[in-house]
Formats: sequence, structure tokens, C-alpha cells
Amino acid sequence: MIDDYMRSFLFVPATRPDRVGKALSSGADAVIVDLEDAIPSSEKGAARSALAEYLGQNPDMRILVRVNSSDSCEFEQDLALCKATTNVIGVMLPKAAKSSDIEHVVKVTQKRVWPLIETVAGIMALPNLVRSPGIARFSIGALDLASDLGLVSGTDGAEKILDYCRCQLVIYSRVGGLASPIESVVPTIDKPEEITRVAVNANEMGFGGMLSIHPRQLPEIHRAFTPTSAQTHWAKRVLTRAGQFGAVFQLEGKMVDAPVIEEAKRILAIARRD
Repeated sequence: MIDDYMRSFLFVPATRPDRVGKALSSGADAVIVDLEDAIPSSEKGAARSALAEYLGQNPDMRILVRVNSSDSCEFEQDLALCKATTNVIGVMLPKAAKSSDIEHVVKVTQKRVWPLIETVAGIMALPNLVRSPGIARFSIGALDLASDLGLVSGTDGAEKILDYCRCQLVIYSRVGGLASPIESVVPTIDKPEEITRVAVNANEMGFGGMLSIHPRQLPEIHRAFTPTSAQTHWAKRVLTRAGQFGAVFQLEGKMVDAPVIEEAKRILAIARRD
């Protein structure tokens, strides 16, 4: 599915539905309208109403929605909105830690779920969560996860632990036959080198995309998760040779077999997004 190769996911607060159209034209691969962290408790109901009205007026728009967590009093009302609105193509579930919650979202909305892993409980539950039907892709919420773990934010030690957690998402995504997981947001907007650092690290670890909070973050994200011209050229050569010589051959002095051929196919599939 094309969802599997989305690289950038731009958050927009539900209190500002007028920004949804701008976000969709920003170049982001997907837009996530946020009903959770970006919305004060006193404004949740108004945000839902405003979003429903806006989407009804713009039936061709396609978005994801981050609902409130399953233990929130807003949860069921958020799901009802997602079910009733055809514009919503997927539901991001924050603080995902129970298979039953994922299954409930799928049952109520009849839409795919994007579990956001941002607690210790979520990391520990991955072996069970990955068996839940209806999952699109996992993503990691590094800021909340660091807080839940009691890490010293911004330190090398914290990054080591968070990278360990990232490893779990990559491994269990592969176990479950899911697309590569999605990296957390970076709160800095005007430091492109920081966006690049995080995005490149995530790409090298096996992530396939990244959450974002501002359109200015998108160019660095896209560069990090898009194959280079050299990688694309190599992949084309691999598949050309595979068509000529079968499943095992040499290219540039290196052995090529089935896993390498699959990697070449993946590179070209991602490159075709552009």
C-alpha cells in the first residue's frame, strides 16, 4: 500500500481546521489532525465540532486523526467522529499499550490504526500488540517515552535507551509484517541540522518516516528517507541483473541473492513516491 512508503506526517491542531488545507499542500505525505495534546481539555468538544464541520465542507480531503487515549473521557466521542467522517482514513492511537484498545478502534471506526508507542507499557506490550489486526504502522513518541522512563532528556544516555526502544519497534514491525515504523517529532523548528540528525539516525535504524510539527521540517525529513540517486541507480542495476541471471549473481564484486534483491525492490518502491 502507498501508506507503507509515507515519509512525513505533519500534525495540525483540530482547533485550527483552516490549517488542514495548507498542511495538505505543504508537501507532507500525510496530515494528522490532533485532538489530543494540542487541544486543552476545555476545548475538546469544540475542536471535534469544528473539525467535523470543516471536513464536511471539504469532502475530498484525506487525513489521519490522533484521538485521545483510551482512558480519556473523550475517547469514544473521538472514535465516533472518525467513524462518521469519510475523510478520516486512519486513527492514530496515543499511549497504545493494549491489543484490546487497538481492536476496539478498528471495530468502531472500521479504519486502520496507527499505534503511537510512548510508554514503558507500550514497549513491553509490543509482542502482543503486533498481533492485533488492522494496524497500519507503529510510531514512537520519544518525548513522552523519555519522561515515562525517567531519562535525562537530551543526553547520550537517554538516546541509548531510546534507540533500544526504537529497535523494538523495528523488530516487531518486521515480525508482524508491517511497514517500517515512524520516528518521533523533534520540537525544534529552526535547526535543520537537528532534524537531519534524528531523521538520518532513524532511517539507518530501519524506520521509514517521521512525525513533524511544522512544514519547515519537511525538506530534511524527505531527504533522509528518500533514496539517493546512487542508491536508486544501484537498485535498478540489481533488478536488471536479476532478470538476466536469476536469484544469485555478482555485481561489482559482491554476491547478490534474494535479500539483496528485496532491498533493491524496496528502494525503488520508496523512490517512486516522488
